[in-house]
Amino acid sequence: MAIAWVFPGQGSQKLGMADPLMTLRGAEERFAMASEVLGRDLLAICRGEGESNDGPTDLNDTRNTQPALFVVESLLVDELIRQGREASLVAGHSLGELVALYAAGVFDLETGLTLMKRRSESMAAAGGGAMTAVIGFDRGQLEDLVAGTEGAFIANDNSSAQVVLSGQPEAVQAVTEALTCKRAIPLAVSGAFHTPFMAEAAAGFAAELEATPFRDARTPVLSNSDPIPTRKGDLLKTRLMQQMTTGVRWRETMTEMGNQGIDTVVEIGPGNVLSGLAKRSMDGVTLSQIAGAGDLGL
Repeated sequence: MAIAWVFPGQGSQKLGMADPLMTLRGAEERFAMASEVLGRDLLAICRGEGESNDGPTDLNDTRNTQPALFVVESLLVDELIRQGREASLVAGHSLGELVALYAAGVFDLETGLTLMKRRSESMAAAGGGAMTAVIGFDRGQLEDLVAGTEGAFIANDNSSAQVVLSGQPEAVQAVTEALTCKRAIPLAVSGAFHTPFMAEAAAGFAAELEATPFRDARTPVLSNSDPIPTRKGDLLKTRLMQQMTTGVRWRETMTEMGNQGIDTVVEIGPGNVLSGLAKRSMDGVTLSQIAGAGDLGL
């Protein structure tokens, strides 16, 4: 059996997602550590009870969403490892890539929390953009429209039938209005994530990464910016630096999983977005979701 662990990104969060984890070893301590790093009570925010004079308290605020998902997903990873479970490959969607790197032993927990704090703050500060999910389209027409529209990009190439456009609001709107598709769904974000418009935010995050040592991974990692498996820490750092200004190549990630003989995909974290994409794109694959202690037999 060849198993891939995959980690969802922003959009998978939901109120109460921490509660099914709180019986896991170290859960209280991990949320306390994250709260100290952030300067606000992350567990209360996950429960919709956040109150703070020092920062945002809405779980859907990028500055909270990203650290919260990192804590939730990393707790599940640690319990899987304690149980002796292993993956043949790991990959994460957008912020989930940092969890994948943690799962592969590239950096420790404290480093991951520090990187996630810097990443989330940088991305939250980069306003002035728009993102729209597009479902059911002709790829040739879409690519032609994007190529001919300044300020519009394919941010998340999720599957053959689903992408997320990102860029200047008027440019994204122009593409979606001209595109023949089943659905176009504007997303509740304020930045042009995964496009060149994130260059300033990416530069700040890159400065943090430059000073952070990356170990070679114990498990091959498929990166968003280049979904070819590698264990090399320096290459994984370079690819992570590129992620904020380039698209998430998840369609190619799933293709590469197939090329590597993956027959089981385990989505670790809240929701089933990545499992749904795999179900529609990877023939014969076995799917599983792990979101709480009960899913781990505890």
